[in-house]
Amino acid sequence: MTPLPRGFRVTPDQDTKQLTAELLFGGSPARVLRLTEAGQAAWRELADGPVASAAAGVLARRLTDAGLAHPVPPEPATPADLTVVVPVRDRAELLDRCLDGLDGRHPVLVVDDGSADPAAVSEVAARHGAKLVRRDVNGGPGPARNTALEHVSTDLVAFVDSDCVPAPDWADRLAEHFADPLVAAVAPRVTPLAPDTAAGRYTRAASSLDLGDRPARVAPGTRVSYVPTAALVVKAAAVREVGAFDPDLRFGEDVDLVWRLHKAGHRIRYAPDVHVDHHEPSTWQGLLTRRARYGTSAAPLSQRHPGLLAPLALHPWPTLTVAALLARRPGLAALAFGGSVADLVRRLRADDIPADGVVRAMATAVHQTWLGCGRYSTQFVAPVLAALLVRRRWRAAAASLLFGPPLAAWLKQRPELDPVRYTAAAIADDIAYGTGVWAGCLTHRTLEPVRPALARRLLRTDPKGKR
Repeated sequence: MTPLPRGFRVTPDQDTKQLTAELLFGGSPARVLRLTEAGQAAWRELADGPVASAAAGVLARRLTDAGLAHPVPPEPATPADLTVVVPVRDRAELLDRCLDGLDGRHPVLVVDDGSADPAAVSEVAARHGAKLVRRDVNGGPGPARNTALEHVSTDLVAFVDSDCVPAPDWADRLAEHFADPLVAAVAPRVTPLAPDTAAGRYTRAASSLDLGDRPARVAPGTRVSYVPTAALVVKAAAVREVGAFDPDLRFGEDVDLVWRLHKAGHRIRYAPDVHVDHHEPSTWQGLLTRRARYGTSAAPLSQRHPGLLAPLALHPWPTLTVAALLARRPGLAALAFGGSVADLVRRLRADDIPADGVVRAMATAVHQTWLGCGRYSTQFVAPVLAALLVRRRWRAAAASLLFGPPLAAWLKQRPELDPVRYTAAAIADDIAYGTGVWAGCLTHRTLEPVRPALARRLLRTDPKGKR
């Protein structure tokens, strides 16, 4: 295992808990990590300061890979060697705002991807001192970025879309993470720049590009499984090594690139302490149309990355509990929940792990399963839910699946939109995305993007005695 370099610090994830001197709980997916005596000493070293020994570096790598902690890079000794790349197609006024935010810290390359008014794009680029490369035929953001890579000689490339408004130091701060030789890409938090309309207020609360305020390692099957390339700093050599962006993907090219980098053994980090604003649609039509287009990428992505795009992961015990509750079988639900608690307690005690908090953990798993089933049903089988709403026996179950997830999100976030309009918007958002997914499935003749996955392990543990 390549250790995290000396000078890096680590900060525990907010959900990481130390169960005993040798046991840590947390990460994504959730796990219990058992520390040897040497590991405990390394853990104490990391708590007191930066990585200063090989053992601490190895433990820091394991913790940050598992999501139990996050790396804090040291202050860079020299400025980042990077080029900023901005793909654009028309929208010269947004390009002007984007380049104005960059403040000329690094060389800027604008790729005009077949604009109808190339003169306007050229004028903006020239005014900001940016180099301009013209593509005569529009190919989409992926091919435009590939064209830029042919003209870039710096170690790092900062991709930023023309509808973004970055801070002058955004790329430099993300570039600090490349002190870790395994890191190939780092993404900031993409925050919505939305007008004060109902659609804008909804987007500010539920933007699909905003991945939240918690740092993460980016990998399939984790809390942050991908990052958008609306703003992304990459190691140019690593991107070229995996074949750059897939020119056949007009949407989802960012997910595809991240997963290929991950498969090649690189690390991808999400660093939400750096923000880049992103221009958002001002109307419901613009918002929902974009969501549908995003959905069309699911089918080609599932064919390129089999098994990584399951829309819903179902664990047997929580799923049985939720199914029984929806069917109004409280006795069966109680038996299933009791069985889940007993099964987890048995496995934890077999590995000499404290079983405190199991009831609460399983209740959370049931709650998350219900929310996941609700969103899945709204996205992919909304007509079935609508039909069940008029059936007295299934009305309550269908209503809970349809309205439960958006109302739960509203209660958690308290957005600048009343619960009725927020709920209606979230349902429309999910249906639009699901419509795009189904359209992609028909085009590519696959059902993989709508097929739930059965996940048998709710918690990963290190067996007792493992050293």
